[in-house]
Amino acid sequence: MGWVTVAGYLLAAVLAALVFRKQTARQRIFWLILAMILFALTINKQLDLQSALTATGRCIAKAQGWYADRRPFQVKFIMGIVATSALISIALTWAMRRELRDMWLALLGLVFLLSFVAIRAAGFHHFDQLIGYQINSIRMNWVMELGGIAMIAANALYRLLRTPRKMVASHQSV
Repeated sequence: MGWVTVAGYLLAAVLAALVFRKQTARQRIFWLILAMILFALTINKQLDLQSALTATGRCIAKAQGWYADRRPFQVKFIMGIVATSALISIALTWAMRRELRDMWLALLGLVFLLSFVAIRAAGFHHFDQLIGYQINSIRMNWVMELGGIAMIAANALYRLLRTPRKMVASHQSV
């Protein structure tokens, strides 16, 4: 499933970049930011950077002698990820409030992905149980992550395939 997820991130990132090229100024910013986030998540998913970050943090904590007292640092780090995810979601929603009709599904997908990242970063046992829960061999983390990717890709495809009304009107008069 890991390769499917990497491919999904990459496809959604490419679609978002293509939409970026065809939009108005305000929407271009949204799709550019979205494409960059998706490309970063593609790289992270493939290289498993969060595990490397965790291992590095563990080594530093042990070397500096505060590993036994790591919980306050972990909580601050997790709260930082949650706050950053929330701020990105709120800022994009606010910035795009006049154009939500055209991109609400992609924005919702991004919120799903940022929530998933925050939950994964938390690594709390009860969150791990939630995202590890399975229904007929389908894990909830797949639903959250791939669901968010699918929402973004669907919205991007819709934006790419939708014929602008100005173009339709100009072709009819020719």
